[in-house]
Amino acid sequence: MDAFGYLLDGFGVAIQPVNLLYCTIGVLWGTVVGVLPGLGPLAGLALLLPLTFQLEAHTAIIMLAGIFYGAMYGGSTTSILVKIPGEAASVITCLDGHEMAKRGRAGPALVISALGSWFGGTVSVIGLMLFAPPLAVLMLKVGPSAMFGLMVLALIVMSFISSGSTLKAFIMIVFGLLLGAVGLDTLTGFPRFTFGSLHFVDGISFVAMALGLFGVSEILINLENIAAVKPLRPTFRSLLPSRRDLRDSAPAIGRGTVIGFLFGIVPGISHVVSTFVSYAVERKLPREPEAFGTGKIEGVAGPETANNATTGSAMIPLLVLGIPSIPATAILLSALIIHGIEPGPQMIEERPDIFWGLIASMYIGNVILLILNVPLVGIFVSLLRIPYVWLAPIVVLASIVGVYSVNASAVEIWLMIAFGLIGYVLRKFRFDVAPLLLAVVLGDRMELAFRRSLTISDGDYSIFIEGTVSRVFLAAVALLVGLQAVAWYLGFRRRSLENGDVS
Repeated sequence: MDAFGYLLDGFGVAIQPVNLLYCTIGVLWGTVVGVLPGLGPLAGLALLLPLTFQLEAHTAIIMLAGIFYGAMYGGSTTSILVKIPGEAASVITCLDGHEMAKRGRAGPALVISALGSWFGGTVSVIGLMLFAPPLAVLMLKVGPSAMFGLMVLALIVMSFISSGSTLKAFIMIVFGLLLGAVGLDTLTGFPRFTFGSLHFVDGISFVAMALGLFGVSEILINLENIAAVKPLRPTFRSLLPSRRDLRDSAPAIGRGTVIGFLFGIVPGISHVVSTFVSYAVERKLPREPEAFGTGKIEGVAGPETANNATTGSAMIPLLVLGIPSIPATAILLSALIIHGIEPGPQMIEERPDIFWGLIASMYIGNVILLILNVPLVGIFVSLLRIPYVWLAPIVVLASIVGVYSVNASAVEIWLMIAFGLIGYVLRKFRFDVAPLLLAVVLGDRMELAFRRSLTISDGDYSIFIEGTVSRVFLAAVALLVGLQAVAWYLGFRRRSLENGDVS
């Protein structure tokens, strides 16, 4: 039987009333979790995992997978409306999504986000169905040295596309890498920069950091001119994207789908990175890259599509090799093991009801999410009608609840406030905080890949230029640095000529 025949059998499992019910519950809960500041797919899965112990295996996995990609959908809502990322992958959406909301275009941003998420999620499921085995084999060739090169490339790209100067972006990246070093050493278990506090053993909370740098700092910026911050009163027509919005966002959705799918299959590379890379690609393509950060629809369409395109491909290492590629899929791995299912190549043969039922349910779940989210756009946008003097305390309260609910730690609330003040100062001096957050996400993983590579090679640094994959990433880094150096030189020469200094 071919893949499509197995898929039809999978739909037979997915459309059973009990599985449809739990799929709907999963995607609805995932959407709610994604909308709430600080609660991402990992927290949403962890909270409902105990409820699946009494369910049938395929029903439990279908519901948990629904929470996974449902949370990816919901994370963009608060990013667009109030510039507070619902989860880590929605950080980059804040840049253009919130600017669109301030210009009265929150509706088109939310609709395009939903459409892109649906398209990226659906195409990634098709890729999961067709290419899982060969992609899993290819993925194993990406060793720690190549992984290190890929993450260096991601940081280099981010420094060049940052809204501020390249030097300021580089400073933010270094600051982020230093913050990422706080906590236990990943190889030796020795605590670093914790100052004797147990609260920093697991590192600085990314949730507290993101909510502070984006959400709290945004509120502080707005409070300076609170009299000028007027509530928006969107009309029905303003909720719908125009033909131009659809035309401009379609290529970005296509590129975001490819980027998200490719990043999702690589173990250890967070879905967060795919959104930053997608944004970088979109910013480099148009004739006016400086318009990004002021409300470009492509800055929402690309990253949000890439975010959801990882959901299908992230299942490939999980189901075929038993390797969780991102933290959220580790919960799915736990659920499979709890129900007596061993992920791996034998799973496709021994439990086709689980494998193909899950794939079929993801098709259905993405459609359910589209049906749920598009009609809710009007309700979400209505939040902008609330006067800011009332909205700001509500946002702060939601952020405090979100931060505290992750680890039940009051220290993380104070961290959020501290990073809010830091973010406020940085933004006043025109520093872009997005590179800092990306560096924090990649910092410990870069260090682990770097040290593992040197362990494998007995301290020989040539391992970073060995292998085709490593050389491709190294060449990309060299090309980007070279192009930037040429751009700097040409800009310097032009300014010199304009000033009359031709010596």
